[in-house]
Amino acid sequence: MFIQVIKSKLHRVTVTEANLDYIGSITIDENLMNAANLVAGEKVHIVNNNNGERIETYVITGARGSGMICLNGAAARKFLPGDIIIIMSYALMDFEEAKHFKPFIIFPDTATNQLLNK
Repeated sequence: MFIQVIKSKLHRVTVTEANLDYIGSITIDENLMNAANLVAGEKVHIVNNNNGERIETYVITGARGSGMICLNGAAARKFLPGDIIIIMSYALMDFEEAKHFKPFIIFPDTATNQLLNK
């Protein structure tokens, strides 16, 4: 049996841009992508803590160290600069493997979207 479990999570990052005139997706700072084990093109779920909106889209790599979190396309109507969001991806794995899997859960500085030194 296979189940879907949380693989990656960027907890409480701040939207820096919303670009309505782009074809879609979310652009994420490459440092944040690497820390959360996300890859370009990967499907993600995004929840908006400010208004409760939830969407699915895919990741585009943003400039390393920029802190960029940019919602593109139609999502730009539901996620605005300054909104606090959570970005999650999931993996399909064997039930027994899932019992021992450790997800990549990242808690960046919400004010700057930079990784905290821990």
